[in-house]
Amino acid sequence: MSNTLTCYHCSSIVAPGEIFEADLSGINRSFCCPGCMAIAQTIHGEGLEVFYVRRIQAVDKPAAYLALNELPEKLKPYDDPSLLGRFTRPYGNAGDLETTLRLEKIRCAACVWLCEQHLRRIAGVNDVQINYVTQKVMVRFTPSKTSLAKLLFEIERIGYEAWPFEPSLSLDRAKKERRQLLTRLGVAILGMMQVMMYAWPTYVGADITPEFEVLLGWTSWALTVPVIVYSAGPIFQAAWRSIRSFRQTHMLGMDVPIAIALALAFIAGTINLIKGSGQSYFDSITMFVAFILAARYVELIARQDAQGGAEALAKQLPATCERALHYPVSQEIEIVPVVNCKPGEILRVSPGEVIPADGILIENPSTLDESLLTGESKPVEKKIGDLVYAGTHNILNPLLMRIGAVGQSTRIAGIASLLDQALLAKPVMVSLAEKWSAYFVAFLLLSAFISSAIWLYFDPSQAWTVLVSVLVASCPCALSLAVPTAMAAAQGAVTKIGLLIVRGHVLEALVKTTDLVLDKTGTLTMGQPELQKILNLRAGYHREDALALAAALESGQRHPLALSLLRAAQSEGLILPILSSPVINQLGKGLSSGGYRLGSAAWLGVQQDGQVGQYGQVHLEDEQGLIASFIFLDTPRPGLEQFLKTVRSRNISVHLVSGDDPATVAWWANHVGIEIYQGGCAPEDKYEYIKRLQKEGHFVWAIGDGVNDAPLLARADISIAVGAGAPLASAGADAILTAVSLQPLAKTLRLADKTQAIIKENLLWALVYNLLAIPAAMMGLVNPWVAGIGMSLSSLAVTLNAWRLRKA
Repeated sequence: MSNTLTCYHCSSIVAPGEIFEADLSGINRSFCCPGCMAIAQTIHGEGLEVFYVRRIQAVDKPAAYLALNELPEKLKPYDDPSLLGRFTRPYGNAGDLETTLRLEKIRCAACVWLCEQHLRRIAGVNDVQINYVTQKVMVRFTPSKTSLAKLLFEIERIGYEAWPFEPSLSLDRAKKERRQLLTRLGVAILGMMQVMMYAWPTYVGADITPEFEVLLGWTSWALTVPVIVYSAGPIFQAAWRSIRSFRQTHMLGMDVPIAIALALAFIAGTINLIKGSGQSYFDSITMFVAFILAARYVELIARQDAQGGAEALAKQLPATCERALHYPVSQEIEIVPVVNCKPGEILRVSPGEVIPADGILIENPSTLDESLLTGESKPVEKKIGDLVYAGTHNILNPLLMRIGAVGQSTRIAGIASLLDQALLAKPVMVSLAEKWSAYFVAFLLLSAFISSAIWLYFDPSQAWTVLVSVLVASCPCALSLAVPTAMAAAQGAVTKIGLLIVRGHVLEALVKTTDLVLDKTGTLTMGQPELQKILNLRAGYHREDALALAAALESGQRHPLALSLLRAAQSEGLILPILSSPVINQLGKGLSSGGYRLGSAAWLGVQQDGQVGQYGQVHLEDEQGLIASFIFLDTPRPGLEQFLKTVRSRNISVHLVSGDDPATVAWWANHVGIEIYQGGCAPEDKYEYIKRLQKEGHFVWAIGDGVNDAPLLARADISIAVGAGAPLASAGADAILTAVSLQPLAKTLRLADKTQAIIKENLLWALVYNLLAIPAAMMGLVNPWVAGIGMSLSSLAVTLNAWRLRKA
């Protein structure tokens, strides 16, 4: 046996005559197959061999084709444009793509480290973020330098598997996780009830024969074994992983003392049963496991409910849809899986059904419920040519739509991606709680063994009981759950009302806010102004001529005023002139093309129209001077009054900082009661405005439209972008308001205060419980089963208290 060889990569035994060898870092290594050898050569070739020191061993043999360094046939279809559109989404403005992959065979932190380091070394990969909990990786890459199939193959080359993530699969995993935990809980409860029944004669002091007492004892032992092995199995696995990774992390997880307590109690009970003297502890073990799994089941439901923003969207997507075969020649319909649909195809969606993909309404106007995407409960009317989104409900008429995006290219997948980013970033309070929980575990283990040693000196019969009781009673479950359950529940609640938290510090930061800086167009107002008047027409110009010229300058622009001009020109059926020079966008000022300029009065140096009121305006001029002034009407955003009232009730100073004309900004500030305002600000001015506030010691919260206000959002301590779409993710906002109304922000402010209060309550309860439970257990006043109930109820109380945040 001393000559038995094991594979350097997977540790399986290498049969004689089947040895593959390779020189790695100057040492000759043996392998069981070409796949293992290829993986090891890849890892060593990139200088990542430290992985073999950190990892948890596995015995999975990789495919032999990995040694060929060629894309296998099964992965090549992922580079097909139709599949690429399904599993990727645009990111940034340089043609880069973003994809979310589901990682398989991830076993420990070393696996995560290896995958991340390997992917970052691939040419064309710009960013990699891996979430070990959800086992998902988000990769941003340049398609001209690498491909989706290449990414999947490179992950397989280092011994893992990855597949494009589909939201519905996440829902299936959540159901499976709940089902498995419920099954383990059921086994523990059944075992507890039977063991407690067999232990009853001992509790009441019944006079039973020794033979019958031995029979009851061994029956209890037999019933406890499945509880220890199956029900408590994940606890022992988590504890072992924590101990194995202690060299790297220098911290122990909360499952370590639980596992030690269960193991010691079971070993001691078994020894006492064999000896025929002393306590068996089997009743305490089964009761403890049942109560802790019950608490964890409630915590799991709360956690999954808190993460339900993406899952609520995902579970709305249908598995099949109705596809029109030969539209518009025929209305013949076939039922097909949604996964087989491609952009450009025509789908029919009946009333009461869910839109299966993003697209454009091409026939039969209808009304849609978009509440899951926007948080807005009021149905939205859709006309021909309007966008419709996957996950929304068709209410009124059977509609026909042309698919524009499927899979990860849809808006629903973009929202899920933002939620994944939020889960990757831990709030400061959560990180601190986890850190102190880890230190508390070390203190707990030390206290338990010291108190047991003292009892061993004074009363050896009590030493073992005290050791188990201290380990169980003072488990930091409540302490470790106090903050993350509250934060997760609160984030889940705000997601459901239309606020997507991208970075985890939002709720903490809102409580510290001293100043709120608002943009006007698209934030304070709806950002959908309509052209009301055309004034100051130069002699020789007709109204239609000036409007067509202005629309031509704005062609291709996405600013609200630009869209308003384009809508007006389209509604009047105007033909836009062809400009001789390209249009140049002067950020924050206006547009120019040759001698034509369209923008603010301050930039053009023209007289502001006196009828400004709540109107916005832009002016068109050439070398000869002013051609026309365009006057627009905008409306305040719904929920603005309630939001400002909530902000002022917290003594937060409100600032209105906008690039619009100062007179327009002044009118709006007076109209909504904002005392501090500044108009005519370029993006750089907004940036400096916030910087100046921060230098004075203010904690600044900024709200903008996410595109023109990118510097504003990036500089603020906390930022929220209003609206939805791909540009928002790159705008650097900490959260995104997808609802039309500002009311969710008022609710979020109140929820942030409530979250802080509940976190303090949870921490106080965990502290008080441990201050009472640990001394009592150390003095021998608490039995292990009582300690188990107390610890479980403590965790349950913390979870249920945090669960109150589920509704904003």
